[in-house]
Amino acid sequence: MSFTSFNFNRHISEALKRYGYVSPTPIQHKAIQPVLDGRDLLGLAQTGTGKTAAFVLPILQRLSVNPSSHSIQSLIIAPTRELAEQIHTYIGKFSTNLDLHSCVIYGGVSKEAQVNKLRRGVDVVIACPGRLLDLAHDGAVNLSAVHTLVLDEADQMLDRGFLPDIKRIIKLLPARRQNLVFSATMPTEVRSLINGLLVNPVEVTADHTKPLTKISHTFYRVDKQQKNQLLRSILTEEKVDTAIVFTKTKYKARSLAQRLEKQGFKATSIQGNLSQQKRQQALDGFKKGRYDILVATDIAARGIDVAGISHIINYDMPGTAEAYTHRTGRTGRANQSGEALTFTTVEDGKMIVSLKRALGKALVYKDHAVADITASLHKAHDTEKNYSDTIRKPHRKMRGKRSSQRNRMAAFDFGL
Repeated sequence: MSFTSFNFNRHISEALKRYGYVSPTPIQHKAIQPVLDGRDLLGLAQTGTGKTAAFVLPILQRLSVNPSSHSIQSLIIAPTRELAEQIHTYIGKFSTNLDLHSCVIYGGVSKEAQVNKLRRGVDVVIACPGRLLDLAHDGAVNLSAVHTLVLDEADQMLDRGFLPDIKRIIKLLPARRQNLVFSATMPTEVRSLINGLLVNPVEVTADHTKPLTKISHTFYRVDKQQKNQLLRSILTEEKVDTAIVFTKTKYKARSLAQRLEKQGFKATSIQGNLSQQKRQQALDGFKKGRYDILVATDIAARGIDVAGISHIINYDMPGTAEAYTHRTGRTGRANQSGEALTFTTVEDGKMIVSLKRALGKALVYKDHAVADITASLHKAHDTEKNYSDTIRKPHRKMRGKRSSQRNRMAAFDFGL
């Protein structure tokens, strides 16, 4: 199947060809026609599989049919500034020759430019909930003409506590409208939200609970105190072209990026304490190749669409299997391959078990030859035994210090 089967507007079709879009991904194949038909829809697909196009392209097609009124007809709600900007950029690519205007709204920047853009007239608004409600309270945004509402990454909106804001926004919209909900995971809370929002919906799924198959997953047993040394060793010895390194805390993201920079790596960080301007500068620098390494909190686990990221490194274990899926989904995008490397300590045993279920296979371990961590590796291994009934022996044992130095990494495949 190709995109031509959807009979898009000529300008949209030309943009698809210009940007190399030939065949729709599974989620696009299943979702685009129902959205074109005006149906409510729940779309579940793993990250990196093209959910944005699945709602943006049909929205632009429907808007292109009638002359633009330059009043807000489509409202797309996103949980993070980065994701909102990504969607806005995508809309810009495919509406270049259409008489349509879009605007992105989020906090952390001046209201004035956003208000001025709204006054000039826009057809599509992409917004984060807080600033949108702020502008609505000021009378700067009118949502009475909205006929399509999109909630993107609905599960993360609940994680971030946006449910009350979402309910307030919905009250500002016309009762008769099309509702589209897209997400990579579907916890119970999200299900209860959409049950009250969607009317006779089409539900489409595309392996939304599994990480991308083009990504290889490798785990390193390491002591906490040796993580820095292990990271530096991997970045130095492995073929790491570009990488996002995930940490648990904002402070750690900043300090780790500074340490890597002092060690000669082209590294920067993105985390919640940065202003929007600095966050955008870091992200733009990473996209344009000024930086090879982006150290980030989970703020970058969604909404960061950078082509060709070769590695995702979980310096700190994520809190849930879903978070692991989103983090690792920053690589292996658009059917490319990628590598996900995760540092595990003696405290991560329960998450290891959860990840085995999520990945659906035994985890592949590699013991990196970093000095002074042998004892801690054995300790981690002993702890992990408590979480598995069957552990296969390594394919071979390393014999002697010289052998260990000669073989910088030895692969292990345990039954965890």
